[in-house]
Amino acid sequence: MSPFDTPIDRRGSDSIKWNRYAGRDILPLWVADMDFAAPPAVLDALHRRIEHGILGYGGPWPSLTESVLAHLADEYDWSVEADWLVWLPGLVSGLNVACRAVDGDVLTAAPIYPPFLSAPLFAGRRLQRAELACTGKGWHFDRSALASALTAATRLFLLCHPHNPVGRCWRRDELLDLAAFAEAKDLVVCSDEIHCGLILDTDRRHIPFASLSPEAARRSITLMAPSKTFNIPGLGCAFAVIPDAKLRHRFERAMAGIVPHVNVLGLAACEAAYRDSGDWHRALIDYLRANRDLVSAAVKRDRRIKMEPVEATYLAWVDVRELGLSHPAAHFEAHGLGLSDGADFGTPGWLRLNFGCPRSTLDEALNRFGNACRTA
Repeated sequence: MSPFDTPIDRRGSDSIKWNRYAGRDILPLWVADMDFAAPPAVLDALHRRIEHGILGYGGPWPSLTESVLAHLADEYDWSVEADWLVWLPGLVSGLNVACRAVDGDVLTAAPIYPPFLSAPLFAGRRLQRAELACTGKGWHFDRSALASALTAATRLFLLCHPHNPVGRCWRRDELLDLAAFAEAKDLVVCSDEIHCGLILDTDRRHIPFASLSPEAARRSITLMAPSKTFNIPGLGCAFAVIPDAKLRHRFERAMAGIVPHVNVLGLAACEAAYRDSGDWHRALIDYLRANRDLVSAAVKRDRRIKMEPVEATYLAWVDVRELGLSHPAAHFEAHGLGLSDGADFGTPGWLRLNFGCPRSTLDEALNRFGNACRTA
């Protein structure tokens, strides 16, 4: 029996995911928060840190930095200098800081993780949206749509890589095309790579945008965190990798006085996740891959429902437009299943399903999913 098969009761706890439907028989498969215990090495590190007894102000230490640099080198063949790292209390903070650090309009491609749509507005920037194309070959960037959305004032492109919610692991040729576009239009690329450790397809590998070339690195802000891969989002620990010193200074200046330091437990968990949790991570990927296949099979049972293959993340992006529902998320909630509303991602008529949960939970969720489709 896999350790991921063991249900952990989160009802009545501090869980935002489960408290959303407190007192109602609704399985929450919405927010990107897995229902698995953190890796044993991470829990052991947290216990040791708490047993120290003092939880004062802290900052990154040499072995933590070394664990991050070694992880990036081993996993992605990406050589990063220690002074390129800027620690953050969360990846969404990094998105918002990037929008404040780079003057000008902001471009992104939808559907997209909701903070991509809100961060430019919070920073007083104009947001341009291009739509991702979905063809018989799956989701991809539409170069003409990107060019049409661009304005003379656009200076920042927000990239989601791997993509949330469509589940693409962008290939090298796609990334090189984006890098050429950014170079031609003089854009800084802020690449959200928080799901980089969740590549499910065995023939795919995550390629950091900044690793493509020195030119791509010079105009890049890469945002990463152990939070999604190792299921520790509540510890609030992330980092930016910014090779260009001037751009890094602008980013740090935009943080000043606003963004707090990372808490010491998050830092301790980060080191243990990257340094000591490889076996746990490999088992997780196998488990998620099987869950993904169950979701795909369930979707295929109703010809009105569509879903492109999920190459990465533990999130399925499901097209339910042919069901003709005026409020899809509410309809599925009425059948005991809480999913993310596609309207929040800029694309009404779609739903996002989080399959990062024990198999027993997923089996029941997919049973409810089928009932909801049949009654539509």
